[in-house]
Amino acid sequence: MLVSQILRTKGDSVFTIGPSESVGAVAGLLHSRGVGALVVLENERVAGIVSERDIVRAIAAHGTGVLSRPVSDFMTANVHFAEPGETIDSLLSRMTDRRIRHLPVCKNDRLVGIVSIGDLVKWKISEVEAEADGLKAYIAAS
Repeated sequence: MLVSQILRTKGDSVFTIGPSESVGAVAGLLHSRGVGALVVLENERVAGIVSERDIVRAIAAHGTGVLSRPVSDFMTANVHFAEPGETIDSLLSRMTDRRIRHLPVCKNDRLVGIVSIGDLVKWKISEVEAEADGLKAYIAAS
């Protein structure tokens, strides 16, 4: 299963925010959109990614005063990306090794979607269930 197949089904919508937006605005958007991360765009290029985890760490380290500071102060600037032709297995391995939960998907340096570890696990389970059903049908027919 490829990332492009996941995006065809789940859609290519990505919630983004600018680097000068406040951490409080990010928290509000994460809550209202029901997502765990936002991609930070600057001049239509990915400048970073900010997750619920980043916000919690910022508040734990600096107090609630960070809510008025720009997200660029706390975002993850060293973003790991996925490409549409990559497999679920390769992304699951990369995300587990790096302890990350979201990967923006880029094609030719253009943001085309985002996948979460939850998206990948859901598809992996479906893939394994389909394989098991196929094996059961084969055994029953033998």
